[in-house]
Amino acid sequence: MKRRRTPPHTDVHWLSESGVIDCTVLLGPGPHQFFKQYAELTGYQALPPLFALGYHQSRWNYRDEADVKAVDAGFDVHRIPYDVMWLDIEHTDGKRYFTWDSALFPDPVGLQRHLQARGRKMVVISDPHIKTDPCWALYRDAREGEHFIKDREGQVYCGSCWPGESSYLDFSSSRTRAWYSRCFSLEKYKVRMGNASSWMQQTGAQCAEGQLLLQGSTPSLFVWNDMNEPSVFCGPEQTMPKDAVHHGGWEHRDLHNLYGFYQHKATVEGLITRSGGSERPFVLSRSFFAGSQRFGAVWTGDNVATWEYLMISIPMVLSLSLAGVAFCGADVGGFVQDPEPELLVRWYQAAALQPFFRGHAAMETKRREPWLFGEEVTAVIRSAIQQRYRLLPFWYTLFHRAHTCGLPPVRPLWVEFPTEESTFTVDDRYMIGGALLACPVTEPGIQEVQVSLPGPEEVWYDIHSKKVYGGGGTLRLPVTLDSVPVFQRGGSVICRSVGSGTCTADFQLLPLDITVAINSQGGAEGELYLDDGHSFCFRDRKAFSLRGFRMQAGRLLCRAASREGSFHCGTVVQSVTVLGMKKPPSSVTVYTPGECAGVQVHAPAD
Repeated sequence: MKRRRTPPHTDVHWLSESGVIDCTVLLGPGPHQFFKQYAELTGYQALPPLFALGYHQSRWNYRDEADVKAVDAGFDVHRIPYDVMWLDIEHTDGKRYFTWDSALFPDPVGLQRHLQARGRKMVVISDPHIKTDPCWALYRDAREGEHFIKDREGQVYCGSCWPGESSYLDFSSSRTRAWYSRCFSLEKYKVRMGNASSWMQQTGAQCAEGQLLLQGSTPSLFVWNDMNEPSVFCGPEQTMPKDAVHHGGWEHRDLHNLYGFYQHKATVEGLITRSGGSERPFVLSRSFFAGSQRFGAVWTGDNVATWEYLMISIPMVLSLSLAGVAFCGADVGGFVQDPEPELLVRWYQAAALQPFFRGHAAMETKRREPWLFGEEVTAVIRSAIQQRYRLLPFWYTLFHRAHTCGLPPVRPLWVEFPTEESTFTVDDRYMIGGALLACPVTEPGIQEVQVSLPGPEEVWYDIHSKKVYGGGGTLRLPVTLDSVPVFQRGGSVICRSVGSGTCTADFQLLPLDITVAINSQGGAEGELYLDDGHSFCFRDRKAFSLRGFRMQAGRLLCRAASREGSFHCGTVVQSVTVLGMKKPPSSVTVYTPGECAGVQVHAPAD
């Protein structure tokens, strides 16, 4: 008797604290259509400024201005590109956000300009709790303006967080969000000369009115929203009581999941307003909700320097991507505890193949800048970060697609191969776009990995060795500390930067290599998106260029892939590599408007 196959199914259980669930069914029918439909419902991923796709260096905390400058110089000395220096809560005056510790950071504007002169940016933290301090003008403004959440008795709710006793801004109120946004203006973000303790000694516990105020912000300063679940150290489940009252009489139980969403929104609006609406913001948030992708980036929160946490970072990033939050990542090396050198290397290699790429560590951990573990480790980390930067044209093009079509840059295998049930449970390797298959090493002491290549009709090319493999089989590949299996899919075209630099501004000026990986029919397609990398001109003036590449019958065509958009830049193509040719051509004829020329080029024999 022939057994009837039982189709797979999933049971889903929903629970709502406030008793209301809105359910929308998206019909697809395929994954790509689903992403488009979900983006139409909740919003498209914001197109980040290009620098945000580079490497970010963070620590709780870099001690002072000299420490920041020394770390910044260290990247240049060791020839490791990076784009953003981050400062945690200790940069502030007594955990008062929108301030600086004037003893440790006496010239924050000068520090920001020091980084900006090298093409780099700075990010500082801004949490939603406000230190209870009647002598602090920002606290008084918030209290007098009724911008704080209240308890069930109608009094300002007081909890505890990093500053000690704190009140929490009510971001559910549009009036409060507008007030908070204005705090990011260059005119309001100030540094007071002298720290809080010295003020109190000088004034005899009186308010520090009339203190000297200096500008503390520049257009190259960006923001990190942390602790915005919100985190309340003394609260139930370390968050706010469910009966705390928000604007309009809503209880916190109804709005808890939206709290961080609204702070993220207000911060983004503040940075956009700061630039007069011309510059794209960058804001990272720990808490998020459906639609947070419209504002910027999120990360997976505090993690631990263990192999298990490295391993789970991949399915976490894939899950966020499926939920529309495409600009996401996990802290490299683990936030707490000290990673062994092998773990740190493998984490850099994995994170360089994820959308958001930041190294971060807690205060009690040992310093872990990439050059502190010996030359071998430094060289491997340098290589991983440099490869990330060379792939920036590809990453930026993928984020253009996320912004316009809803397709996440990183995807589980089943998104590209929805008919292969064997891919449904794979969460340790994934696709970057539709072109690259990434297989990070997430276990210690590995000398060989097993890789199953999807698609019986597919062709795959090892991006390092250029060897070709057929899909539908399993490979056993040797790996060393400096190798990570990555495969380019046959039928794809990828653009990379050629050369080296210190930050994304340098890499924007470099020529391109175009890698064409032909499929079994001899064809390939791809795209390249270009704009100025920082402004909204791509949206407001259609100042962008989208080029389409197509390989067919031995000819590689490059044509405009969009009817709108015009962007003039000095980007040039230095080389074209074609993978999968039967034999190398004797010559290549390059056709450009108004002229033609025959030139000899290198082509790999495979």
